[in-house]
Amino acid sequence: KVPLVSHHVKVGDMLPSIEVDEGEPGNTTNVLELFKGKKGVLFSGPGAFTPTCDTQQLPPFVKVSADLKFAGYEVLACVYVNDAYVMNAWGEKRRAEGKVRMLADPRGEFAKALDMELHTSPVLGRN
Repeated sequence: KVPLVSHHVKVGDMLPSIEVDEGEPGNTTNVLELFKGKKGVLFSGPGAFTPTCDTQQLPPFVKVSADLKFAGYEVLACVYVNDAYVMNAWGEKRRAEGKVRMLADPRGEFAKALDMELHTSPVLGRN
């Protein structure tokens, strides 16, 4: 069983200044700069293409993205510990382009900075 990681970034909390990839490796975006001075939503989860994330987490945000923009949200993004190719493919599959920014945290630096690391090796069978 994987231990539950429950850490929430609250309104007004400072995001870490971490570079993440968007679209392809090396095309970096700084999370702090992306959200600086803007109203936004940032979410994450354990894994792109996993059953729950793929069907119950990303799709609702894609669906309400226009409503959020109308309500004044300037940035809507998700960040996962994955490579940019996986995040890009997942965004294409779920038609997130122009709705949700698909950010990749390939080294887990963003997750670590927020104390949100999730060690799945007991479940996945890898050390």
